[in-house]
Amino acid sequence: MRLTHFFAIISAAFMAAVSGSLIADEPVSDENSCYVDGLSDRLRCGYITVAENPQKPNGRRIQIHFVVIPAIKNIYPDQAFLAISGGPGQSAIDQAPVFERAFGKVRQQRDILLIDQRGTGRSNILECNEDEIISPLEFAYEEIASADEIQACLNSMDADVSQYGSETALADFEAVRRHLGYTTLHVYGVSYGSRMAQLYMRHFPEVLATVTLDGVVPMQQSVLAVGLAVDRGLELLIRDCEGTPACHSQFPQLRDRFAQLDSRLAEGPIRTEVFHPMTGERTPFVLTRDKFLGALRMSMYAQNIRQLLPLAIDQAAVKNYQPLLGLFSLTMEGIGLAMGMHNSVVCGEDIHRLSDTMLQQMADSYISSLLVDSMSAACDQWPIESVGEAFSAPIVSALPTLLLSGALDPATPPDWADMAMVDMTNAVHLVATDATHGVAMQSCAGDLIADLVEQSSWQNLDSSCLEEGARGGFYLNASSVEAATEILSVQQEPQP
Repeated sequence: MRLTHFFAIISAAFMAAVSGSLIADEPVSDENSCYVDGLSDRLRCGYITVAENPQKPNGRRIQIHFVVIPAIKNIYPDQAFLAISGGPGQSAIDQAPVFERAFGKVRQQRDILLIDQRGTGRSNILECNEDEIISPLEFAYEEIASADEIQACLNSMDADVSQYGSETALADFEAVRRHLGYTTLHVYGVSYGSRMAQLYMRHFPEVLATVTLDGVVPMQQSVLAVGLAVDRGLELLIRDCEGTPACHSQFPQLRDRFAQLDSRLAEGPIRTEVFHPMTGERTPFVLTRDKFLGALRMSMYAQNIRQLLPLAIDQAAVKNYQPLLGLFSLTMEGIGLAMGMHNSVVCGEDIHRLSDTMLQQMADSYISSLLVDSMSAACDQWPIESVGEAFSAPIVSALPTLLLSGALDPATPPDWADMAMVDMTNAVHLVATDATHGVAMQSCAGDLIADLVEQSSWQNLDSSCLEEGARGGFYLNASSVEAATEILSVQQEPQP
């Protein structure tokens, strides 16, 4: 069964409100010291137990796990910097080394708090079991028996999946905050995590001092619109190559070769042999259009991998699939998403919000139509109610708020942040010229966030560093990269 891998590559972006209060019941807890992979520091870790269904406090209970990366000099013991992961379906605790590196300046004086959202990581993870008999290299996504696979995934979960939406999870976050004794939070949310941060602004503004939204998913926007952002990202990539002399000289027909390969795959899978990326042995490889576009999409999330794409596209068009295989191998083991939680969020909060106009736009885009079709098939069987219209209202807030976008983001384009801040009266939107998805992890933005936290204001932030440096050069062959140069062509926003 490769359904998890299929949905993860196609739909990862980055949602069943409950009636009554969002405050959870008093939890049972457990704490100890621990270590996490990638960090040598001893951390404070533990869990609280909460009702899976807040309307049934005496019913089934689940554990919500947290980790505190302690401040170097804890000047503000009553404050914490809460970093919320994306997906939906990603573990925040597993991202501890990434967050610690990005927010090292914040950590000098404040704890960093990470919570595995219910359904992810250690918090009663909702993931599909997979049959590993079929190699992902040989697997053709078109062969998925969707209804059977989805039902098998659903049956494998020991959970009431209707209770894993964003607002229910928000109550867990608040319960952890109260348990740990923090009176004030500085909230950072990346990608889907920006939705959780906005919900915090809506429901618990009194405990927030500052908010940072990075790779912003507006409340007004369905995350399924990410498919259209992928098309934008691919167009920007090709324009970058065309506007860079060395790349254009090496790959003068890149746009045509991409169209040629995409058209060929639209007719059916390409079956060939490649050298296995792990063993080096010759092995069968089935390249489908889904695999091709999925590999390109995930590769656009990081600037250093994005630099490989013109070479991979050019070589695949002349039947050398080894460079493309290298990109595909990065996701062979999945991308760390709990797909059960992902489905609960998207089926409850997003699928029903697609307007007729947007559906028409998506029908004209292969990756968008594939995303909608695959999630529609899952949501037809996923037992969760849709959120009401109020969920989609823009956030009204006067909290000091910093919104960050990467100009090259293939998931959450900069205009999404503009949409999110329409009713925020104390907010600023900064765009990092050469960043993709997750600006804080790729630029000086971590220091800007630390300044926001320290000053409780964005007014004096010096954001000029977000524009420093040339865009990285592209790989011209398997072993060399062109010198980093300025893009010569005028970069204009691709039209949908």
